[in-house]
Amino acid sequence: MTEALAPLALPADAARLLDGMAVDAALATAVAHAFSQSPYLKRLLRTRKAVLPLIAEAGFDAAFEALMAQAAAATGDIDELLRAAKADVALLVALADLSGAWPLETVTMALSRFADLALQRAVAAALAEREAPDAGFAVLGLGKLGSYELNYSSDVDLIFLYDPDVIPVRPREDHAEAAVRIGRRIVQIMDAPTASGYVFRTDLRLRPSPEATPIALTFAAAEHYYQSEALTWERVAFIRCRVCAGDMQRGHEFLDTIAPFLWRRSLDYTAIRDIQSVSLRIRDHYDAGQAVGPGFDLKRGRGGIREVEFFAQIHQMIWGGRDARLRVAPTLEALRALADAGRIDAVTATQLAHAYRFLRTIEHRLQMRADEQTHAVPTNAAQREAVAQLCGFGDWRGLERRLKDETAGVAAAYDLLIAQAGGVEVPTEAKALRRWLTDAGLKPAAFVPLIERWRQGKYRALRAEASRHEFEEILPELLATLAAAGDPAQAAARFDSFLEQLPAGLQFFALLSANPKLMPLLGRLLGVTPVLANALARDPALLDVLLGPEAFAPLPDGAALLANLRSFVRGSKHLEVTLDRVRNWTGEHRFQVGAQLIEARVDPLVAATGLSDLADAALQVLGDAVEAEFAATHGRIAGAGLIVLAMGRYGGRALTHASDLDLIFLFGGSHESMSDGAKPLAATSYFNRLATRLTAALSVPTAAGALYEVDTRLRPSGSQGLLAVSLDSFARYQREAAWTWEHLALTRARIVLGDAGPAQAVIAEILQAPRDGDMLRTDVLAMRGDIDAAKPGHGFWDVKLGKGGLVDLEFITHFLQLRDRMAQTPDLRAAIAELVARGTLDPTLLDAHDLLTRLLIMLRLVLPDAGAAATRVAAAPAGVTALLAQATGQADFAALEAAVAAARSSIIGAWEVLFDKRR
Repeated sequence: MTEALAPLALPADAARLLDGMAVDAALATAVAHAFSQSPYLKRLLRTRKAVLPLIAEAGFDAAFEALMAQAAAATGDIDELLRAAKADVALLVALADLSGAWPLETVTMALSRFADLALQRAVAAALAEREAPDAGFAVLGLGKLGSYELNYSSDVDLIFLYDPDVIPVRPREDHAEAAVRIGRRIVQIMDAPTASGYVFRTDLRLRPSPEATPIALTFAAAEHYYQSEALTWERVAFIRCRVCAGDMQRGHEFLDTIAPFLWRRSLDYTAIRDIQSVSLRIRDHYDAGQAVGPGFDLKRGRGGIREVEFFAQIHQMIWGGRDARLRVAPTLEALRALADAGRIDAVTATQLAHAYRFLRTIEHRLQMRADEQTHAVPTNAAQREAVAQLCGFGDWRGLERRLKDETAGVAAAYDLLIAQAGGVEVPTEAKALRRWLTDAGLKPAAFVPLIERWRQGKYRALRAEASRHEFEEILPELLATLAAAGDPAQAAARFDSFLEQLPAGLQFFALLSANPKLMPLLGRLLGVTPVLANALARDPALLDVLLGPEAFAPLPDGAALLANLRSFVRGSKHLEVTLDRVRNWTGEHRFQVGAQLIEARVDPLVAATGLSDLADAALQVLGDAVEAEFAATHGRIAGAGLIVLAMGRYGGRALTHASDLDLIFLFGGSHESMSDGAKPLAATSYFNRLATRLTAALSVPTAAGALYEVDTRLRPSGSQGLLAVSLDSFARYQREAAWTWEHLALTRARIVLGDAGPAQAVIAEILQAPRDGDMLRTDVLAMRGDIDAAKPGHGFWDVKLGKGGLVDLEFITHFLQLRDRMAQTPDLRAAIAELVARGTLDPTLLDAHDLLTRLLIMLRLVLPDAGAAATRVAAAPAGVTALLAQATGQADFAALEAAVAAARSSIIGAWEVLFDKRR
């Protein structure tokens, strides 16, 4: 990313090195510059005489692989053979860089690969000296080694971990002493200076508490530290961490174990302030190297390499817990991934990547002059000119101008990221506070007591000083949001209730501070929907869901959701972990759909389908997990499996946020079959126990809360019957003993788990059976009367149970499905549409279904108590009534009221025509 090197005449000594070789102009120019401007490379050209012929004959890529193979196979004094190999690699890499044959990424990858090989040989040698195999001792590489980005004269940041039960222990030596001695021997092999130099300087200061801990830690001690005590900067360090040598399998297991410490699903905006503090301290400490010019620090200076790295890592730390695509270590890959995911601006990403390549290339050219771990522009004028020449510039001033341009862009982007939010403060003195509230359009009498209560720290979320500080940061915007509500006092009371339930505040308040656009949305969520407000109070991290670019996009289809959930739970080793992950995943997506409804970003009918698809995914993943755990004890039954029927609104893929899951459990095969496990069970016992466990998995609360309420009363013989029955018994029951209402319910049956074919055939047989129309009509009227008596409607706005509501429409549709043996799909809307197309139902009923269903879905979100909803809709706040009208496609609430009246009238009319009976 610097300029191509200017042609330079070969000094006589350098020309003799190339005698008899067929080299291209680029390589010859690189040799000339190396010989003239780098004392270190000049020495290597004279002493490592086999490297140039190898490059000339094989090319850089093949020559490098040959050197790696040679270093891997060489025998003899490990210290000397690795130093000789490092000299060969250093010369080859420098010439590949100077000639332009390799881009930055190839240069850093080659250096990192050689460091891995050297470390692997050092570990093996240290253990072999104890007559032990290479096992039980792992080396983690962090920093630039961890991301395959080593610079030309880099040290390597390492952490040594060991298994005390595996590493070799000598007589009168405990495992801790043995591990330290093994670690010291590895360090000695790598960086002890000899006449041949060193391999890589090592730095062990990134281990936990380096001032107090030995250089090697047990895996268990490290796991405990990173899961309970580690600081933000250590999380940053582990973004660029990998196992680079030693016991690779054990090392990978360790990184998998501590992954939740690094990649947190809850967005951690307080980390920005921690990194900001580190950044500002770096700028202060290296004050002399901040401005471009002599002494400028390419790494730590303003707009330097470190700020590009921190820019990427801050965003990775915030978003990587939710998006695995962002968990990449190399800086350039991280910038690309962040831009592709929409987390940073693509133009900014390109600018930072360009600057990073430029700065790193200058850093390499600077270091290869004397093999020094330096990042500072020389203060000596002649040395600056030599660096400029190595970078392809005619003089230092040309390089300096380019440096200023590149670093200015980096500094501007980074300053914007870490800039502290200034702005308005809410007064603390009583008179000033009342005046401030009045100017903001808020009534002091209502708000002063609330603000005083919040500031007293009586709520859990506000007890910590840091939490109160963050809360004060968002308070002006919060009050402005409340002032914009239709009823500010009511919105404030709702927020106060939310705040009282909030378990902790620091992360939540920091999230709002970092994303002020969330504040109005939070106000709407708290103002119109207790369902989402209560969910948010239990788990504030749910608000994170709304920050992504996909937050208000339609949910993927059912197959994609299932694949997504399976990927999310992959790696769960225990059922309880799987249960919590399924609950978290489902809760986040249900919250997302609810927010989309509140923001009018999704049709409620589409949302209902999405909620049903979420339930399908959860049921299938939990079904697999529960069955696997159950089979570990009881085995499986050949040719048989659990079958789950979804019924009611779930069967029709029309769930609301308040819906439970109506389920029927069946199983295939003979009820006399036995399972093949250590504790075998007969089929009936086997599948009833399995169904009980699956029901519990769906409905029993865990640390992440309950998932769904499950209703199994639609099974044969209701609550008095077995929870799971064989498919043969189910078919016999439906043919011989089922009531008409059970056949009506079967019109909404959908197989959501297990072998669908045989069960679907039974359902089709029952639904296609000939019916006596008069008897069916009599049964339907009797059933509707029973429902009226048990669950009477609650007035005009009870669009489900009230006269002319959705239950009446369901009875009309199911009656025709059974009587005429047509339109037999569990999707109620599709069934009505087919009946309309056949001329059996009036087209107005399809519109009535859509209107009332949309309204029901919204009512279950904003007024979840069905009875209260029916009686309180007309008196609801303006924001709620406006939302209901918007979601149902009406101009205003008055238009909605008229549309509901018309819809109910059309359903009542159809009922009276079909059943010859007034509703």
